[in-house]
Amino acid sequence: MPQRCPVPAEQQPINEYQDVRDSWFYGWGSRSLMGYLKPVVVLWIVGWAVAGPMAAASFVPAKHPLPFGLSAAMGAMVLPMLALLQLYVGWAHVGGRLRQTTVPYEESGWYDGQLWVKPEEVSNRDRLIVDYQVQPVLQRIRRTLGVMALLLALGLIVWPLLA
Repeated sequence: MPQRCPVPAEQQPINEYQDVRDSWFYGWGSRSLMGYLKPVVVLWIVGWAVAGPMAAASFVPAKHPLPFGLSAAMGAMVLPMLALLQLYVGWAHVGGRLRQTTVPYEESGWYDGQLWVKPEEVSNRDRLIVDYQVQPVLQRIRRTLGVMALLLALGLIVWPLLA
């Protein structure tokens, strides 16, 4: 007879995973490649609304178009990078909860914490979800952040050449 899970539904790692996967923000990480990249580009364009005027205050676009464009483009990357970092933290948290063999939970408040040891079949299922659903999302986000960091580094290398 299978053991009944004493963990409240909202604290069960499988339900946390489903909530993350189905949420409007965190679900963005598991979309198709174009569905994933579109918000990154949109956030970068929105970032121009802040970074563009700041760059224009330092570099008049008509007189210094390259320093203006480079500084605005680099500044505009802040918004998508912050969003991707939050996306990464959420997915990594759920992946960590799924990977654990014990589940800490609270029945009614912070003062009554308990531990539930996952049965082997639940633990195996959760590891498969981490390996085939969560890790690919985390890897995609790491790659995207790596590309953005590389672009920022290239911008910093090119910057002295523009002066």
